Amino acid sequence: MGEQNSVKPTRKPIRKIILRDRWLYFMLLPGIIYFLLFKYLPMWGVLIAFQNYQPFLGFWHSDWVGMKHFIRFFNEPTFWMLFRNTVILAIYNLIFFFPLPIVIALMLNEVRKNFLKRFVQTMIYIPHFFSWVVVVGIFYLLFTVEGGVVNEAIVRLGGEKANFLISADWFRTLIMTEVIWKETGWGTIIFLAALAGVDPGLYEAATIDGAGRWRQLWHITLPAIRSTIVILLILRLGHFMGTGFEQIILMLNAMNREVGEVFDTYVYSVGINQAQFSYSTAVGLFESLVGLILVLTTNALAKKAGDEGIY
Repeated sequence: MGEQNSVKPTRKPIRKIILRDRWLYFMLLPGIIYFLLFKYLPMWGVLIAFQNYQPFLGFWHSDWVGMKHFIRFFNEPTFWMLFRNTVILAIYNLIFFFPLPIVIALMLNEVRKNFLKRFVQTMIYIPHFFSWVVVVGIFYLLFTVEGGVVNEAIVRLGGEKANFLISADWFRTLIMTEVIWKETGWGTIIFLAALAGVDPGLYEAATIDGAGRWRQLWHITLPAIRSTIVILLILRLGHFMGTGFEQIILMLNAMNREVGEVFDTYVYSVGINQAQFSYSTAVGLFESLVGLILVLTTNALAKKAGDEGIY
């Protein structure tokens, strides 16, 4: 018996495993090619952040300048303005937007009528499929001074018209309102899927023990989706500095630029409009490094707290 227990199972060669599951690997091939071509291969482009890149000289013949562009960026008068605007919008996203899909998913999970539940889901999913051009256009029609629905309502209530679209005070509020309206519904999908995996027997046992809906929510539902919340929070922090380019560039104007200019729009301005390719790459690389540090830090903290993390 002792000899039989000591025998280790033999591992199959990798070649045989691949041949056995060849069609599964074949289905993976398009995704692998996509990530290689559009995610990993372009990473070599970040090296021009350390060059004085000239398109007519090419990558191999442009002069290397080390940390020159980073030093210039950190000494720019606009650096702290960009940093402040980006961080404030990112914090607003974490505080006001990130919890909303969780709350709405929990509310939808309590709806017992399937028709009503599906109708509400459909209504809140639809805005996700609108482009930011359409979303900003809708908000323009709502908040414009001339004929805007909101301003017309204010006038009828005895107030005065306000130019929300060029006001620096209202810029961040409008940005967050657009994000919440467009993406909150779509964000509930993952949480609803996690909630669907909760064992109904736990709720039945809690009901027998006299636990109400709030206690069931606190002691069963939230712990069941805790790992999902943590993973999505870590992934969200990876894009902490990426507050979104298209939406903000459409909302920017000369009157609100002081509070609305962020790293993404600045990279476009100096990289595309002014053709400062190396400098704009340095700015983008700095933004990505901050996201990487946040992901590694929060993942380590999540593991210390007893969660799985993302790796």
